[in-house]
Amino acid sequence: MNVETLFNQLYSNGALLVLWGALLFHLILPFPREAHPAILWHKFAEQLADKVNTNSSYSQSMLSGTLAMLLMTLPMLALLIALKPLVWQAQLFDLALLLLAIDWRNTDKFTNQFVQALAREDKEHAKMLLTPIVNRSTRSLSLMGLGKAGAETLIMSYGRNVVAVLFWYALAGGIGAFLYRMTVELARAWSPSRKRFSPFGLPVIRLVAILDYVPLRFFALMIAIGGRTREVFALLKSQANTWPLPGPAWLLVSVGAKQQLSLGGPAMYDGSKAIRSKLGGRIAPSAIHIAQVQRLLAWRMFAWIVLQSVIMVAIYQGI
Repeated sequence: MNVETLFNQLYSNGALLVLWGALLFHLILPFPREAHPAILWHKFAEQLADKVNTNSSYSQSMLSGTLAMLLMTLPMLALLIALKPLVWQAQLFDLALLLLAIDWRNTDKFTNQFVQALAREDKEHAKMLLTPIVNRSTRSLSLMGLGKAGAETLIMSYGRNVVAVLFWYALAGGIGAFLYRMTVELARAWSPSRKRFSPFGLPVIRLVAILDYVPLRFFALMIAIGGRTREVFALLKSQANTWPLPGPAWLLVSVGAKQQLSLGGPAMYDGSKAIRSKLGGRIAPSAIHIAQVQRLLAWRMFAWIVLQSVIMVAIYQGI
């Protein structure tokens, strides 16, 4: 196959052009976290929960959570489906939605600032950076606790905001990618780790667990390839089942085992201590370890993008 033929096939593949176009636009002009629609969505979700999360019984709270989830997601899905035929170019519609769904530049920005704060042992600045993007309480975290929380945040941000978004774009287009991102944000807003959202938030958490299952596990396997592969699979076998969500479990264990970092463990949510299992190795994450995790994830993410692009070309063009 010559270069001209390959170019023509890529050009005719609108889905692949949208994918690389969104990545390029996001690289040049990332969407600021503070101005992202997910922030408004998150606030609306919290206000809705204040109105409907009032049942004391388990079954009624589960029912309220299910109905609230459907009220948030189904109208948005119907609106996006209705809007797509009205757009001049369907690819531009997908491009806009994928741009809103994907996010690694804000994660990189957070990580760089967080690593610098940890390196100079500035706990207050590290807490200030971490607090807006996690549900757990950060006030009492030590440097070791901040290292763990920062590493987990970095790992899950790459996994969900990049890899899983691209996975669902490949399966369901821009609508699928954007709806996945908003569902993840809804799960964060109603996380049952906080007592006031338990069990109200369980339905959306279970939905996200299903959506995460395939992409995060495949990404975890990509991380396992290379050095310490045997150790990674050994810890996956012994530790993954101790974490409540299967997709994040594999991803956290894979990175922790690969870098020999200690992840998981107890965490504070709204003043209450949540007992979480320990994952990974024995080294407490410090600034240099988090920087190493970022490099590992960035290279594996690049490999994921290349592999997904090749698969999309093969499927759409029949190569």
